[in-house]
Amino acid sequence: MRTEPPPSGSEAEVLLGFLDFHRETVLAKCADLDDVGLGTPLPPSTMTLGGLLTHLAFVEDYWLGHVVAGRDPVEPWRSADWEADADADWHLDVPRAERLALLADAVARSREVTTELLASPDGLGTLSQRLRGEHRVSLRWVLVHLVEEYARHNGHADLIRESLDGSVGE
Repeated sequence: MRTEPPPSGSEAEVLLGFLDFHRETVLAKCADLDDVGLGTPLPPSTMTLGGLLTHLAFVEDYWLGHVVAGRDPVEPWRSADWEADADADWHLDVPRAERLALLADAVARSREVTTELLASPDGLGTLSQRLRGEHRVSLRWVLVHLVEEYARHNGHADLIRESLDGSVGE
């Protein structure tokens, strides 16, 4: 059962509520699938639910860990050969349990950064340590971007999961 976003609250509470809702949604879409199911694409796309899990783990670490907090990349992203494969996060070949752990660990690190920055004087307005293009972005911008990223990919997950076993839902 997913936690519904709060119908009211502070800006941060609503943003984090929607982000957690979408985090839980992608996990629900991958529930009860084995490595074969997670590795099966919906042609003509090569996107898989397993690739989606590792991509979202990378997205969490990249935006909140690297861009916002200014941290160096963590494994497996630090040693990925991004020049050979610009989509290495999508193509990481690890078992289901490791995919889920990568995402859970990335979300935990993201929550740590978010909690710390929300307690700072600038809160949602805190600017990133690293540039996005020519600009530093606010924590608010990154949280909205993460909601958008998850929402977009949850639509992909809906289609892939339905093609696998007919499962439909929110």
